[in-house]
Amino acid sequence: MKKRIHLAQVLAATATILLVTAACSSKSNSTGSNAGTSAGSTSAAANGSGAASGAAMIQTAKNSLGTILTDSKGRTLYVFAPDTSSSSTCYGICAKYWPPVLSGSAPAAGSGVDASKLGTSPRKDGSKQVTYNGHPLYTFALDKAAGDTKGQGLNQDGGLWYVLGTDGNAIMGKGGASSSSGSTY
Repeated sequence: MKKRIHLAQVLAATATILLVTAACSSKSNSTGSNAGTSAGSTSAAANGSGAASGAAMIQTAKNSLGTILTDSKGRTLYVFAPDTSSSSTCYGICAKYWPPVLSGSAPAAGSGVDASKLGTSPRKDGSKQVTYNGHPLYTFALDKAAGDTKGQGLNQDGGLWYVLGTDGNAIMGKGGASSSSGSTY
């Protein structure tokens, strides 16, 4: 019985990864700007990583990777290697697992965050995605608690995902740290 349940869990996780990778591997041709003063009404991401009418707050936290960027709830912020400009390439099922950080107005900088590196970039639906140092920011749906870094170094959706440091660069170190127990999938 236990063997059957374990096999089913492994197969379900594998199917999810393959589905996400296939659905998000296409690139977007939209262009965007890194305008830190953009304002407007936006729709929030499903997990609440965005702000529907207010400013998203970008903060810092310290963990085994160093000082990293987080959202207002302490969730780790990631960058997607295929995003070579401030325009996101993550849409559809990709954005379901890697929700973009949205802001209804210019994002706010918490302690330790360089406000001059914050900005926004338009998404296809008209919402504004927060950027830092020109990188669109995302959370990871499988990070369940503040401080989780389960998405660090994952190769999904057509590229690698990395935690973002306060200097505006991707942290290439070992990831998967979690404040809670359990597997990544």
